[in-house]
Amino acid sequence: MLENMPKDLKTKAYVLRRTNYGEADRIINLITPVGKISAMAKGVRKPKSKLAGGIEMFSLVQVNLHFGKSDMAVLTGTKMISFYGEILKDLGRMELASEILKKVSKASDSVDSPELFEIVDQSLSSLNVGFDTNLVEAWFLLNLARVMGEEINLYRDADGNKLDANLKYSWNSYETVFYVDEKGEIDANVIKILRLLVSSKLDVVVRIKDIGAYFSLILEIAKAF
Repeated sequence: MLENMPKDLKTKAYVLRRTNYGEADRIINLITPVGKISAMAKGVRKPKSKLAGGIEMFSLVQVNLHFGKSDMAVLTGTKMISFYGEILKDLGRMELASEILKKVSKASDSVDSPELFEIVDQSLSSLNVGFDTNLVEAWFLLNLARVMGEEINLYRDADGNKLDANLKYSWNSYETVFYVDEKGEIDANVIKILRLLVSSKLDVVVRIKDIGAYFSLILEIAKAF
């Protein structure tokens, strides 16, 4: 996706990682709608740098990038769009947000998909407005798995039979499949929620009546990925 990049690009981005370089520079890894981009932010650690305010972690930013002969772009301009400061006020949310960025950074090394930007965008903005962390984490893990080609099978059980709304199931985290179990906790409601999680945005999923009762079970399933 980056092969046909113009020499100068203006795009939305999230900072995945920042690494100090030399006395005043910083290398930043960005996830953008056109993929993962590494850029050199020259002089960004100087007190009067105009670039510093636009590359904060947990922020949606607009960046101007110049591509030369090097594989690394040069950051030429930044603008803060949204700063998700509420995440920083809660340790649990901050830790989850950090883990999301780490996982997307790793995934973007092997998968070139614009959906990775959308996944980060949905996850961080939802954490900032106070969505339940279990729900956000489950949604993130399931959708990251989908983009990585490891999507959960929500239509057939371990024996290859179609999931039946009249049956109950349990979850085999090792085989990542559902199997029929009369005492299982997974019923038609759980399957419907899981299907919605991998096909809808978080602000749609959160409207489901009494969804909170299923958070822990859904997260248990999602963590298998």
